[in-house]
Amino acid sequence: MKKVPFRSGIHPFDGKRFSENAPVIKIQAAKEMVFPLSQHIGAPASPVVKPGDRVLKGSLLAAAQGAVSSPVFSSVSGKVKAVEERLCANGRASKCVVVENDFEDECAAGFGEARDPNELSAKDIAAVIADSGIVGMGGAGFPTAVKLTPKNAENIDYLIINGAECEPYITSDYRLMVERAGNILTGVSIALRLFPSAKAVIAIEDNKPEAVKVFSEECKGLERISVASLKTRYPQGGERRLIASVTGRKINSHMLPADAGVVVLNVATAFAIFEAVCENKPLIHRIVTFTGKGMNTPCNADVPLGISAADAAEQCGGLSADTHKLISGGPMMGTAIGDLNVPITKTFSCLLALTRDDVEKMKTTACIRCGRCVGVCPQGLVPQLMAHAAKAEDYERFVSLGGMECIECGCCTYVCPAKRPLTQTFKLAKAQVRAAKAKAQEVKS
Repeated sequence: MKKVPFRSGIHPFDGKRFSENAPVIKIQAAKEMVFPLSQHIGAPASPVVKPGDRVLKGSLLAAAQGAVSSPVFSSVSGKVKAVEERLCANGRASKCVVVENDFEDECAAGFGEARDPNELSAKDIAAVIADSGIVGMGGAGFPTAVKLTPKNAENIDYLIINGAECEPYITSDYRLMVERAGNILTGVSIALRLFPSAKAVIAIEDNKPEAVKVFSEECKGLERISVASLKTRYPQGGERRLIASVTGRKINSHMLPADAGVVVLNVATAFAIFEAVCENKPLIHRIVTFTGKGMNTPCNADVPLGISAADAAEQCGGLSADTHKLISGGPMMGTAIGDLNVPITKTFSCLLALTRDDVEKMKTTACIRCGRCVGVCPQGLVPQLMAHAAKAEDYERFVSLGGMECIECGCCTYVCPAKRPLTQTFKLAKAQVRAAKAKAQEVKS
């Protein structure tokens, strides 16, 4: 199939050099571990424990609620201190299970026991993935079992494994690909069992030649799994862009990838599938990049979920005295955080420590109508007009201009010489449109 050429997008400073050659190190759990019940898109999990209960490593803390939800498990053994609201990396308070670690590391029954995936049916595999709390670990957090059980499973002909990792500075997926390629491929093979008509493509940007080489070697002789080396250009790893680059198919905000015969999984998600199915381990840890000029020792670390970003960063060498800004995620799509005492969750891929914030120092001025935002938009939108409509609260026009198709990649904001907060404006406008639509539906019902 003819691929769609990627002519828009940008080439920001990628910052990969800080941590790309740093092998994954192990972070130890802290005395207090905090587990938010909402680490995914959909309904928050419902707690099944109460203060005073003893929990084990790998035991269930909160069960999934509804069709789109995901359970939460403990990464340590210890006693439940509280079930209460705690501040999270998104800046909002969320209900959490707080566990006091006893450092005995006592595991739940069956945790870590080897299991042969060939002895499981496709239905059994989907159930294991759902019961293990696996969600999209590229940042979206969509429950993986829901994604892997579409209504048209027989029509899925592409399983794309996203190893692009186009967001600047982040190298956690890269290190995982280089160090654990075989396990990732096992996870991919397991996921393929759910789609008998599909072939898998490991999609990696060409600025990661070592990862491309490792997977090309591992894929030799595999009929249903191949490697695609993609042009390095942000946001190549965005789901819509990735689908177009690999298959030539286009989707919009009214479609799911499955509508185009495609399912997309992050490489870390594929690794989590391997651990859940082959080793009977629910999702209780992930690889996180600690990077930027503000980190004393930039690194990639295997982090137990529930530890605070402060405790993890300290074990990674700590922050320098001139750190001015902290971001959960990368500089393009991440979230600024003002307090490191927030728990690391399933979707927390990076802690970026910056020593200066150029955007903060540069005053926002009026749009000069240069058109740079139009040239870089991967969705072919006109951010200048969309921003005008959003500022005027003319949401009908915002929608008519394709505002809901914005993927919030940040390209327009990055190139704007007037330093206008375009992406933030569009996020707010989209939220207003969705809220108005939800309210209208409530009135109608």
